[in-house]
Amino acid sequence: MEVIKVCNLEKIYKNGNIEVKALKGVNLTIHQGEFVAIMGASGSGKSTLMNVLGCLDKPSSGNYYLDGEDVSRLRDDELSYIRNRKIGFVFQSFNLIPRTSALKNVELPMVYGRTAKQERRKRAISLLTDVGLGDRYNHMPNEISGGQKQRVAIARALANEPPIILADEPTGNLDSKSSVEIMEIFTDLNRNRGNTVIIVTHEPDIAEFTDRVITFRDGNIIKDELTGRGVASGFYGEVSGK
Repeated sequence: MEVIKVCNLEKIYKNGNIEVKALKGVNLTIHQGEFVAIMGASGSGKSTLMNVLGCLDKPSSGNYYLDGEDVSRLRDDELSYIRNRKIGFVFQSFNLIPRTSALKNVELPMVYGRTAKQERRKRAISLLTDVGLGDRYNHMPNEISGGQKQRVAIARALANEPPIILADEPTGNLDSKSSVEIMEIFTDLNRNRGNTVIIVTHEPDIAEFTDRVITFRDGNIIKDELTGRGVASGFYGEVSGK
């Protein structure tokens, strides 16, 4: 089942009279249950694509279908609703709220989603336990390590039970041991929970955890390869790209 499809996607940024094409007619399909890495050098277009896929930005032209719905031209409030229900975000810098416990950080998306208070707490504790922080839920961000902060961020991304997880350089601020542990959590989410997981990374060893690696250069997909590690290899007779 296709969960993400982009057709002739372009994103143009304007700086005075200068136009910069960050995405140049990208075509891409991602199926439910895939574990995908998006790679490329700085300025290649990978983060721009992630922002569009996450409904944080709109394309200049082309179409973006999420679960079959063209979300390319939706209003900001409609995009916000989709983000809160269908997509969980994990960022390199964690983006936790200071002076707020791990528990409260995880509960926050559920507050916006109007989940009942008792259910919020129950689900947040369960998620923190799942990522190995069942004994840390009352700790503040400045009381836990970088790897633990990212675990909180992952639990928060799962708070509203979204089918898709988007992670932008999730191991960029972590040491190698913590990076492996975080990638093992993403692998578990994909294999055992069934989440579609898409990770932007510039690190080949991180991309090796995934089933499919899409490489960008100058706003184009230049390579789209299946690693043969898992479920993605069953979706394609041949890889897709531009």
